[in-house]
Amino acid sequence: MTQHVVTLDLDGVTDKAGLMDRAARALNLPEWFGRNWDALADSLADPGVWPAGCADRGLLVVVRGWRPYARENAREWAVAEEVFAQAVDRTPRLSVALALGGVPGA
Repeated sequence: MTQHVVTLDLDGVTDKAGLMDRAARALNLPEWFGRNWDALADSLADPGVWPAGCADRGLLVVVRGWRPYARENAREWAVAEEVFAQAVDRTPRLSVALALGGVPGA
């Protein structure tokens, strides 16, 4: 059985608030999602809040459009990468992939 794939599109995002908003939408996180690093880590690592059907199949989050964020706000992006890595380390059925290439509109 293949993992459920969710795209986290960060095109145009250059700060934590934007990342949290996009993550909340892409992952269909509950209203009580705290929009902070700990809340994101907890949500990623909790199959109970993943989109429907993912708990059994697993979840692959493909992050695209992240490079401008990484350039614009390197320290903050480093925290985001660490949050993704820690969530994957804690959760056997979770994978996070950073998409390379692909220029929007090209």
